[in-house]
Amino acid sequence: MSTKSSRPVTRWLAPEEERAWRAYRRMVIAVQARTAQDLAEHGLSEPDYEVLSTLSERPGNTSTLREQAAKMEWSRSRLSRHATRMEARGLVRRAPDPADGRGCFLILSEQGLETLRSIAPAHVTSVRRHFVDRLTPEDLAALERIATKLDGAAD
Repeated sequence: MSTKSSRPVTRWLAPEEERAWRAYRRMVIAVQARTAQDLAEHGLSEPDYEVLSTLSERPGNTSTLREQAAKMEWSRSRLSRHATRMEARGLVRRAPDPADGRGCFLILSEQGLETLRSIAPAHVTSVRRHFVDRLTPEDLAALERIATKLDGAAD
């Protein structure tokens, strides 16, 4: 009879790996919190801005709920609840998706487009202040390479 455990051996982080991981987490939290605070001063949350900006880039300013949820890595039900709140504020509207009986289209409203147009300059200024202008072109290139490696890397 074997007494060995069938659990895999944990590969603990080496000190330099742990420092890099913790630095990454601090960076993401700090930049996200600061840009979110700046958006909030204009009456939008980060998810609001993500939905509005994504829809503005799509043909017909429209996306399926399923596509938008996947882009945001949210469940459809979570995005549906958020879209309900955005719809109540006049930022988006919904329409049935004939290809998916349970799904719907999210459509950027005129008010949503105007809101995005009015807030986008302040958001870009915030992104510059808290992120872009603090880095060199070489830093930005390295960060882009790293982000590309990690994007979609989840198993």
